[in-house]
Amino acid sequence: MLRAILVVAAAYVIGGIPWAVIVARVTGGPDPRKIGSGRTGGSNAVRALGRRRGVVSGLLDAAKGSVAVLLAFASGAGTLVAMLAALAAIIGHSRSIFLNFGGGRGIAPSFGALLVIEPVIAVAILPVFLGMIWLTKYSSVGSLSASLLAGVLLAVLTAVLPLDPWLYVYAVAGPLLIWAFHHDNIARLLNGTERKVGTPRT
Repeated sequence: MLRAILVVAAAYVIGGIPWAVIVARVTGGPDPRKIGSGRTGGSNAVRALGRRRGVVSGLLDAAKGSVAVLLAFASGAGTLVAMLAALAAIIGHSRSIFLNFGGGRGIAPSFGALLVIEPVIAVAILPVFLGMIWLTKYSSVGSLSASLLAGVLLAVLTAVLPLDPWLYVYAVAGPLLIWAFHHDNIARLLNGTERKVGTPRT
């Protein structure tokens, strides 16, 4: 039990590392918290820092999810703890202790965790994520669509193969967290005020 608590707590702290802010400070870029949505996730990092630095920040954020799951498995804590660690990294990213409980939406660390949990699904949802952004010009639509599809595919794969039943925890809770952290995006999509990809810095 103590090992599980320590792993999940460490995953939350790892998830909270604000890479967009760190990249901005190291490279002399603007603070993403003062631009656009004020979030530190990938889409706002690109808006604030430009594509190259934004992508670097996003990759580092994805690594947080991967590291959290790998840490759990390396500790021998088991699949359930690994799924909880993945969720903790997502929460840490979105409610970072280093940013007064602000942060991103959780997409990058959730994808990074999925790369370790079931890489085939992670690869499969990429075209959906990118395609929905291309079609709608809304990053949030790509994120919401891809996260929902990932959950469905993971649940189906777990049932059909079958895989470890504890994977259902991530299949259900992962998309729920992503959608919860996108609540304001969803509201803006419904009332037609959501920011489109390519919106100038403000």
